[in-house]
Amino acid sequence: MPSVPAHLRECALGMLQRGMRTADEARAINCNVRTVRHLSTTTGQTSDHPCSGRPRVTTPAQDRYIRTSHLWDRYRMATKTARVTPGTHNPSISAQTVRNRLREAGLRACWPVVRKVLTKHQQRHLWAQTHCRWTTQDWQKCLFTDESWFCLTRGDGRICVYRRRNERYTEACTLERDRCGGGGSIMVLGGVSQHPRTELVVIAGNLNAVRYREDILLPHVVPFLQAHPDMTLQHDNATNHTACSVCDFLQDINVSVLPWSAKSPELYPIEHVWDLLDQRVRARAIPSRNVRELAGALVEKCGNISQQELQTWCSPRGGDAL
Repeated sequence: MPSVPAHLRECALGMLQRGMRTADEARAINCNVRTVRHLSTTTGQTSDHPCSGRPRVTTPAQDRYIRTSHLWDRYRMATKTARVTPGTHNPSISAQTVRNRLREAGLRACWPVVRKVLTKHQQRHLWAQTHCRWTTQDWQKCLFTDESWFCLTRGDGRICVYRRRNERYTEACTLERDRCGGGGSIMVLGGVSQHPRTELVVIAGNLNAVRYREDILLPHVVPFLQAHPDMTLQHDNATNHTACSVCDFLQDINVSVLPWSAKSPELYPIEHVWDLLDQRVRARAIPSRNVRELAGALVEKCGNISQQELQTWCSPRGGDAL
């Protein structure tokens, strides 16, 4: 029979003290007569006696070995530790036992954080130390340029949904997505600074070094830099930006380029402009139906971004928020 709850044991003990018959009391609380008789022989104790439970298969010394070996080698597999650790009653223990001991020590299996491989020639802190003394006037002379993709039916970032425990496949918590491109996408390129910005350029197809030089730099970026000769061009280390033909072209026309450290995170101010532009395009009452309408909406909304908003992102204070 199942164990009698503690509150029924207390009731049974009270009935016994009032002189109730054992059989009637067992019938009242729906338990065995032997259980009531056992309560009558106790000295008022109604709680369960302590049980030893399943015997532990590892010793305290083995527990310390398991914890120390995994602290020494964080990528050590539990199956390997189980093979070399004998049990107290068996020649070996299971991998689940090793995981249990590690969990007791506060060690859980998690996905590692992936870091980029940086050589001694790619130390980003040197770049930061060089430019940490730049003043507001120095950063005002930078033209931050970048390309960005905009999708027609959805954003290309992660989307979160708030759901309950068993609502994973409910209609309100699922997202329809086309695996073959999501309805189309388009690439645009622009440049922002505390001075007037460049126009937004819609790029058809892929962008290589030749197209970047002939279709972007020559007709759009270079005229802006020539109108502001004290400006410095900033672009990342994409292959179409660092190609020899592009570097020679910029050097020939005396364009100053801000050196950019390798494998740097995208922390330049124009990233905030792309996020703001995407929010305003998707907030339209009538969404874009094709790539052509999306391109027109991007150019329109980009022209509506005020220069005051751009100055907020391009100022040193706005850069601190990156």
